[in-house]
Amino acid sequence: MTGNGLIHLYTGDGKGKTTAAIGLAMRAAGAGMKVVFAQFMKGRDTSELKSLCKIPEITVIRNDKDLGWFKKDDEQQVKEYTEAHNRILDEIETFIMNDKCDLLVLDEATYPYNYGIIDKKRLENLFSVCAGGDGENTDRKGHAVEIVVTGRDADSFFTERADYITEMKKIRHPYDKGICARVGIEF
Repeated sequence: MTGNGLIHLYTGDGKGKTTAAIGLAMRAAGAGMKVVFAQFMKGRDTSELKSLCKIPEITVIRNDKDLGWFKKDDEQQVKEYTEAHNRILDEIETFIMNDKCDLLVLDEATYPYNYGIIDKKRLENLFSVCAGGDGENTDRKGHAVEIVVTGRDADSFFTERADYITEMKKIRHPYDKGICARVGIEF
């Protein structure tokens, strides 16, 4: 990839944020780009991950176990989530530092940032490095990396940097009628 790495933000309370990010990841992989799809907050097996893992140009990085529904008042869970998310950052940084990523998807990254269960400075530095800069404490001189961020309630850190912002707005959703998430449709 050449040129500037731009930032895409898919946010809002509607369905489709992760789906849109997957669509862009597929497009990039089809163009021969190296894609890192990093998923935060989620740990359970999903249908989209089975598909992504079949594509050689896409590397999926995520929690190695399902940590359950996040409870911000549970100190042990806060610790587990923070450790898991910082491990994901470790892996992402390795790909970026070795120029093995053209498109970086940070799926559900707004949540750990908002909840303080990720090293915010490291995540912020990653944006600087991906933009083609050196960031803090790095010796990387590689190419720019396109970034996609998904999640609700995007902090100003994301909105102020985003080149593309798409808000998914919920008008109607089956969950409101008591219909639970369905395999192949929601996960």
